[in-house]
Order: sequence, then C-alpha cells, then structure tokens
Amino acid sequence: MVSTFSNIGVFLLATIGILFLFAVLMRFLLQLARADFYNPISQGIVKVTNPLVLPLRKVVPGLLGVDMASLVLALLVGTVMIIGCVILAGGGLVNPLSALLWSLIGCTMTVIAIVFVGMLISIVFSWIAPHSGHPALMLLRQLLEPFCAPVRRLIPPLGMIDISPIFVFILLTVADKLLTGFAQMAHMPAFVYSLFWHIPGF
Repeated sequence: MVSTFSNIGVFLLATIGILFLFAVLMRFLLQLARADFYNPISQGIVKVTNPLVLPLRKVVPGLLGVDMASLVLALLVGTVMIIGCVILAGGGLVNPLSALLWSLIGCTMTVIAIVFVGMLISIVFSWIAPHSGHPALMLLRQLLEPFCAPVRRLIPPLGMIDISPIFVFILLTVADKLLTGFAQMAHMPAFVYSLFWHIPGF
C-alpha cells in the first residue's frame, strides 16, 4: 500500500512539475525569440508563471535582454521536482548540488524536445494549412525562427523547398545524444532522467 501511494505521489508531483516547467521554459523561449507578447497563448503562459517569476525578478535581474528570472525558476522547479520525486520514491535525500546539475541537464533536454516537437508540428501544418493565422501556429513560428534562421542563412532553400529543418533536426538529435552522455557522466539516475521530456524515440 505504501508503494502504491508513493507511486501516486511521484506521478502527481512529476506531472505537475513538468507541466509547470514547460510553462516556465516556454516563457523563457518566447521572450528570447521576441515573440508576440499579446498573443493569447503568451498571455496565458505569463499569467500562470507570474506568481513566481515576478518575485524572483527582484533578486535575479535580466542580462542582455534575457529573462534570467525565468531561467533560474526553471532550474529551481526541476531541482525541487527531482528531490521531491526521489524522496517519495524512497530513494532518500539527494545532494542539492547534484539535483541542480541534473535539473540543468533535464531542462536543456526539455528545451530540445520542445523545439523538436514544435518543428514537427510546424512542418505538418505548413503542408495542410500553410496560411493559417491560428494564434498557436503564429506563436510557434516565432518561437522556432531563432533556431531555423541561422541554419537557413548557411543553407539556403532549394527552389521552393526549405531544407533547413532537416539540419535543425540533425543538430537537435546530436545535442540530445551529447546531453545523454553528460547525464551519465553526472551520474544522473535513470529514474531522474525519465522525469524530463526527451526527443521522441530517445
């Protein structure tokens, strides 16, 4: 019975933690991409994350136009999620510094997964609804542009076909594999690794 309640506790904490972490990382990425602040989805993310981001901004100022408070909050959320889930799973106390390092790796993997899945969604809808003005698709294009634009400058489209997403997928996959190696070097337990989002299939 204890094991059942522990599993439920881990499931609930991990689910709530990763969803909030997603919101915080999305806020950071959208701010980094200078996406439309008044997009209804942007506004929703801001409202969900403001209760923790705004107080944190009082002690964590921005840096070169980057919202460092959101980045710090993401690391803290990941750290708390790791420590809480390990304790609930009966793994005992976790070194906070190790948890912070694992959180950094996990947050980076989650960002890669967000961009990877976002690219897939963008490509699919570019075929079935190329001129859609849906707020979600417009925001997604803005979010992905900083990742695609540098590659597009190096590898121009072939006629009407933009092949830059192929190389972005390759780079994201390589980055994900490198992070998996870093996770092993940092002795990140498989249980902790599984708490974060990854590129599908990895």
